[in-house]
Amino acid sequence: MHNIVFLDRDSLMADVRRPAFEHAWRDYGATSAGQVVERLRGATIAITNKVPLRAADIAQLPELKMVAVAATGANNIDLDACRARGIVVSNIRNYSLVSVPEHCLSLILALRRNLKAYGADVDAGRWQASNQFCLLDHPIADLAGSRLGIVGYGALGKQVAALGRAFGMRVAVVSRSPVDDADVDVVTLAELLATSDVVSLHLPLSAQTTNIIGARQLASMKRSALLINTARGGLVDEAALAQALTDGVIGGAGFDVLSQEPPLPGNPLLALRLPNFILTPHVAWASAGAMQTLAEMLIDNLEAFEAGKPQNVL
Repeated sequence: MHNIVFLDRDSLMADVRRPAFEHAWRDYGATSAGQVVERLRGATIAITNKVPLRAADIAQLPELKMVAVAATGANNIDLDACRARGIVVSNIRNYSLVSVPEHCLSLILALRRNLKAYGADVDAGRWQASNQFCLLDHPIADLAGSRLGIVGYGALGKQVAALGRAFGMRVAVVSRSPVDDADVDVVTLAELLATSDVVSLHLPLSAQTTNIIGARQLASMKRSALLINTARGGLVDEAALAQALTDGVIGGAGFDVLSQEPPLPGNPLLALRLPNFILTPHVAWASAGAMQTLAEMLIDNLEAFEAGKPQNVL
């Protein structure tokens, strides 16, 4: 009988059905790094969203057979240590193909139309004091006819491209895999940054992609360009971005992720009070529909493992 432990159940606001095989189940709302070994002692299956599971922890858990990641990213799991022990690690894929792209487009639209600045004007009473029927103090730009540059053309990147095209945007991509979409321009990163009106990142975080956007890359972008990141915070040098926004090097940025989450005091992006910067707290993935889909896929992964046919293995 499997002993299943969910380390951070509160991270998933969805109904989680129990797997259709004999098991014992325990879940905890949240788990600190120091509680991992104690709570997983005797577990054969660990479920974690963001709780770290490191080599030192794994070494103390001889009965552990599977780690089910309740997310796509698995940077919190020591995959090498799991492979060495023969522990199966499965993640969740393509569960937020609606939620993340819609959030991404929401950031783009809000920034291109200066919604944050105009909302602040209304709150401050500036529209009420105007001698005209409207207030036109901030530039408004249409998406139609502009260029959307997508870095990483996987499932999410393709969905963002589809939404962009629906708004009349021209799409350029940087992709490691072949692209056969006739209405997409495949370009180098340098060309994409230099020519795009909006740059949207859709990459995993790795040694190769960490700080892929730094001061030099930001300086190569159009002064009116937007940078959107709903992928991983570590893809962008946050200090360089804060300086670029402060100095007007780029037109604006919309971020849903930071390099450390929850953010640590002193992160330069937290201190920005600019109308052209929007920061949301890692919620692009978190529509009710996406979370319920994730919950179903999570248990599907457990049942596939129990059946001897593990899926979504990292």
